[in-house]
Amino acid sequence: MHATLDLLVRTTFPPLTRRSVETLQVNLGYRCNQSCVHCHVNAGPHRSEEMSAEMVDAVLAFIDASPTTRVLDLTGGAPELNPQFRRLVIAGRARGMRLIDRCNLTILSEPGQDDLAEFLAENRVEIVASLPCYLAENVDRQRGPGTFDGSIRGLQRLNAVGYGQPDSGLLLNLVFNPQGPVLPPPQAVLAAAYRERLTNDYGIFFNELFTLTNLPIQRFGSLLISKGQFNEYLALLRAAHRPENVEQVMCRDLLSIDWQGYVYDCDFNQQLALPVAGSPVRRHISELSATTQNGQPIRVAEHCFGCTAGQGSSCGGALDR
Repeated sequence: MHATLDLLVRTTFPPLTRRSVETLQVNLGYRCNQSCVHCHVNAGPHRSEEMSAEMVDAVLAFIDASPTTRVLDLTGGAPELNPQFRRLVIAGRARGMRLIDRCNLTILSEPGQDDLAEFLAENRVEIVASLPCYLAENVDRQRGPGTFDGSIRGLQRLNAVGYGQPDSGLLLNLVFNPQGPVLPPPQAVLAAAYRERLTNDYGIFFNELFTLTNLPIQRFGSLLISKGQFNEYLALLRAAHRPENVEQVMCRDLLSIDWQGYVYDCDFNQQLALPVAGSPVRRHISELSATTQNGQPIRVAEHCFGCTAGQGSSCGGALDR
């Protein structure tokens, strides 16, 4: 990670300022039942880091003191593997928040998760599910043998409880990541292809497809360095930069919290251990409120070009739709 960081910290990316903190994106830990090539948090089955009950209390205290924060976005690893996941979902729903679960789909087949689909539906949790292709060979190459079949079973299970179905209000959005150092194709075109193949071949329905650009950090960054493609990929991102996308990048209205409760400007800065701008050291969520972050500068680096390249990229998919 440090070698990657050294290549990223000097940047010509334009300065950014936070508007407000509408979304709190909370990483519940790095344990995951998968080890994906593109994973920017280096998650996997052997990671043990996970957010404690005490840190969940700190997250809820932050939310209670922050009336503008209305979206709770839960990520990992596989966030559902954290014993505090369901408690946090229930607490968020009780506060009237919009809830998002970044789900890898195969988690629905893991021991102890037999009722996960029903739990998510009961609590009206939006699902953002990673499915990097509609072809089995491509998914298994990127995420491991058998992952595609497990993902299809997970999608069918979610459909069975109402997700992705018309008028259910249960949102099921899919995520595409490229398999190499390239930008994603146009989101609308790819979404049509996904819809046709998944519906015709498997009877699966979903709401939207989000295309995300792979950022050159952690596992993917290390892969690029090992193949001698790191600088070339950064040049691609810089060349595809579109200034109009800067206004819409997700960090303008978001804070990222790691499993220990430390605060970052985005999930990618979290993985590079870049503290919020204006602070030489990490700040803890218990020390801050949403209002203190409004109007604050955002720490930028070379990887930020990944969010503004081409059609743009955010946790909600392409910026230019």
